[in-house]
Order: sequence, then structure tokens, then C-alpha cells
Amino acid sequence: MLHVLIVEDEEIIRSGLQYTIDWLSMDSAVVGTACDGQEGLEMIKEYSPDIVISDIRMPRMDGLQMIQQAQDSGFNFIPIILTSYSDFSYAKQAINLRVFDYILKPLDELKLKEVVKKASDAVKQKNQLQSLKKIADLASADEKTRNQIVLKTDSSNPAINTCLKCIEKDYGGHPNIETLASELKVSPSYLSRLFKKHTGTTFLDFLNRYRVQKAVNYLSQNKYRVYEVASMCGFSDYKRFYEVFKSYTGINPTDFVKQGACVIKK
Repeated sequence: MLHVLIVEDEEIIRSGLQYTIDWLSMDSAVVGTACDGQEGLEMIKEYSPDIVISDIRMPRMDGLQMIQQAQDSGFNFIPIILTSYSDFSYAKQAINLRVFDYILKPLDELKLKEVVKKASDAVKQKNQLQSLKKIADLASADEKTRNQIVLKTDSSNPAINTCLKCIEKDYGGHPNIETLASELKVSPSYLSRLFKKHTGTTFLDFLNRYRVQKAVNYLSQNKYRVYEVASMCGFSDYKRFYEVFKSYTGINPTDFVKQGACVIKK
């Protein structure tokens, strides 16, 4: 699973990217968001994301400066730039910073998915090359050194796959780590640690993010009442739905509907 960081100073675009895109379908998860380059740089150091999607012009530190400083510090990630036509000259400058691709505003969901798919393929290729190098090192090493080499692959963990499929299928029900751990015949604490290692977040946080993402999709259709969406997304407590939705998006669901806050073109 790819770890994605979003750096964008406009809250409505930042929330739109985080919650209107089905990241799970792209084998990805948003591990964090930042409102400027300085905060983005700190989060790159904290999370070591595979992909960083960043605006260019932002307060305190712009996106290109953030990418440059992160690369100079040795962080290896795929940078994707958000830009408007007026900033296109900056996008050309970004090529010199080994920016992987750029996406024009207003955001096009199909274009975003296309770019993320290419980035995903690049990450997998990089991981395969690293694995092959480690295998070569392992084959040429003496026995003592061989025992010290830890070989990591990019293959998905079956237990984590089970958890993600459960969330995707039963987000409107009551999936929990204890039941899954029992089915997988492991302890809940072990599964919790494993889940965080592979996704960058806790099971409950991932579940809530996915529920909010689905709620955004339902609300954007203007076909359901807010209380109906709450129930469809696994919230039996209407007040709790409001709290969770606002904590992740910065806006309550009623205001979301009034403002038509979906900023991604279908």
C-alpha cells in the first residue's frame, strides 16, 4: 500500500483530495495533510511517504522549496505538483527537481488516478530493484553478513488485505480489530501493530477515514438526507457522525451539502 501526503494551503482543495478520491481502490492511503511547505517538510520527515502531492505557491515555504529540501535531506519519494495555468512556468521549473508529474487545477479525478497509477508502478519498480540488489548482496555475502541482511518485498500482507477488504465491504456495519484478529488467529495487539505498520494509521482511524470518504460521495450525489448517509456509513449515532465528519474534513455534513464542497471533477 502506497503512503500519500497531501500539501495544499486551500482547505477545500485539500479536503477534496483527501475525501472525494477512492484511495483504497488505488492501493493507497493518505497518511497526512499539510497546509504549507514547512508543515509538509516536517510531515515528510515524520511519515516518509511514497508520494507527495503538493501545491506550488503556499505561505512560509512553497512546494518546490519543500521538495528540494526534502530531497537534499535524503528522503526518497515521488513528487507530484498541483498547478494552475498561471503558474505553469513553475511547473516547468519543477522538472529540474525531478518532479514526477503535474496536475492542473481544477483537479480532474481521472487525471489524478492516471498519475497515481504511474507513480505506483514506479514505486513498485523501485522496490523490485532494491529487492534484487539485496538478493545479490545476500548471494555474495559471507554467512555472518548474510544473517544480518533483512530482505523486504513489496508484496501485500494477507492479514492486512483481509482487514482492508473487510473495511471496504462492511464499512456500513461494525468491523473491528478484535473480531478480525480472532478470525485470523492472532492477538488484537499484534494485528493492530501490523495494520499501523502497513497503512501508517490505526484500524479505527482508517475505518473512519473510509467512512467519511464514502459519506462525501453519498452527500455529493444530493440523493440522500444527512441522517440516511450517517446510517449507510455505519454511524448509528447521528451526533457521532457529525463529530467524526467534521474532525476529518473541517466542516459538518450539513454545511458540506450547502456549500457543495466537492471540488473534484468527475
